[in-house]
Amino acid sequence: MSLYGVPLSDSRGQRVLHPTREQYVATVKALLDDTFVMCIDLTAVDFLTHPGRELPEGIAAERFEVVVNLLSLERRERIRVRVQVPESDATLPTLFDMYPGSEAMEREVYDMFGIAFSNHPDLTRILMPEDWDGHPLRKDYDQGRIPVQFSADFPAREA
Repeated sequence: MSLYGVPLSDSRGQRVLHPTREQYVATVKALLDDTFVMCIDLTAVDFLTHPGRELPEGIAAERFEVVVNLLSLERRERIRVRVQVPESDATLPTLFDMYPGSEAMEREVYDMFGIAFSNHPDLTRILMPEDWDGHPLRKDYDQGRIPVQFSADFPAREA
């Protein structure tokens, strides 16, 4: 099955489109023209440790996947867009011109996963300090740890 020339699947009763990176903007524009006027969510997934996911025939799995959830208020319907993003070129065009509310969501994906959005109006970190090294939601990001320190001077509690 396909919609707008893009592979279509079903996830628990919700339609899911699987455009290539080249089809991404045109597919989202077609959805906008088809009453999907609200971008509810835009996020990413790092499949580094779980590469075996189900994708339609003809869609090659990549390390990253950007997931966009759109809503048609008129039709009271949601649709999901899942686009594969390779680790070697972790970029996608911005949706800001169509959905201005996606600005902060794209910044968060950039900050946490390192996926850049071309032509974004302000692609800077939003959660981590500007000088932070790395992207914390990548599966290969070292979590590190902070040791707990106890003070010998802390008075003991009486029971």
